[in-house]
Amino acid sequence: MSSKEPRTRSLFPSSSATESLRIGEILRKETVGGMLLVVLAVVAILWANSPWAETYFAIRDFEIGYEPWHLRLSVGAWAADGLLAIFFFLVGLELKREFVSGDLRRFSTAIVPIVAAVGGVAVPALIYVTVVAGSAEASRGWAIPTATDIAFAVAVLAVIGSHLPAALRIFLLTLAVVDDLIAIGIIAVFYTETVEVIPLLLALAVVAVYGVIAQVYRRFFRMRPSAAWLILLPIGVVAWALLHASGIHATIAGVLLGFTVPVLHRRAEREDETGPGLAEEFEHRFRPLSAGFAVPVFAFFSAGVAIGGAEGIASAVSDPIVIGIVLALVLGKPLGITAATWIITRVRRIDLDPDLRWTDIAGVGMLAGIGFTVSLLVAELSFAPGTAAHDHAKVAILAASVLAAAAASVLLTIRNRRYRREAD
Repeated sequence: MSSKEPRTRSLFPSSSATESLRIGEILRKETVGGMLLVVLAVVAILWANSPWAETYFAIRDFEIGYEPWHLRLSVGAWAADGLLAIFFFLVGLELKREFVSGDLRRFSTAIVPIVAAVGGVAVPALIYVTVVAGSAEASRGWAIPTATDIAFAVAVLAVIGSHLPAALRIFLLTLAVVDDLIAIGIIAVFYTETVEVIPLLLALAVVAVYGVIAQVYRRFFRMRPSAAWLILLPIGVVAWALLHASGIHATIAGVLLGFTVPVLHRRAEREDETGPGLAEEFEHRFRPLSAGFAVPVFAFFSAGVAIGGAEGIASAVSDPIVIGIVLALVLGKPLGITAATWIITRVRRIDLDPDLRWTDIAGVGMLAGIGFTVSLLVAELSFAPGTAAHDHAKVAILAASVLAAAAASVLLTIRNRRYRREAD
């Protein structure tokens, strides 16, 4: 290569090493949450297919709430719309942190995971649409295989990847963050049928109030943890309720609120304030609530599907919805992510991190095929509860997530052994 066409720096430059401690902490918390998520999902499946299945569905479908405010929802809907808003609040915090002070603040490092995430969304969607072509009802689920479950994927990586390079962990987390942002946009744009303007405007106004208070009193909320619960939480609940009434999926409120939380200290205070900013402080406080309670409880109420024995399994396996989701997640995700990463690194003349190989990127692509949490949410939005399409979609998500996790585990375990031998 001539001197006139120098290659740019590597995929994740050495400056990203400063992220390692934060990534490690997130991995530990998400690992516990991911394991708990899997346990409760398995319990839900077993319960929903046991002689006591009626009890499970009675609990899930029990309605509670105040009807005049459009908040009389089933327990399952409260888990999907309410508890999952906590998860999306953490997503909003993480996204803003990445764009303000993380790897996504630099175009040279942001472009790769962004393009990789787009490839990991587009290719699975195309595969699914191709498989279900001709069925208008089935086509509504095109976005189901586009999501990545960060908690589940990180749990698998943490268990099997003790010696995998830190750059690979950073790539997975950054990719998943961007993937979540795309999924949020899809839910907001494509799964909103009608919008009530007045509740929407009121919701945005309340979010703005939340943001102003968080910005002005950032030091106060950092120093007094209880203040966020007493002041910001009630404001956030009002914003959530108004957005729910507007017709837009209420979990989007969590993202909007997360975006308003300041990441950095005030310029005048930066010399004196050496600790984490408010966004990072909120991450420390609320991630255990999200990973250890909100997401697992959502999985418990969403994963319980009555399979219907051998006949039900046969019916599901032959359904194009199931075939499309499984192929899209298990094959489409790694294909889309690996191909998109290869293309952008060639176009932008970016080298992989010296510690990484393309096999590692393919392994991360397989992990991204674990589309558990957000995929289940999109399935809830795509098909009417109680229909065959609804139940089959959930069966497909569970099966595909297991297959993707197994395939990724085999490949990355082999890679982990090689890295361990090189380290010894």
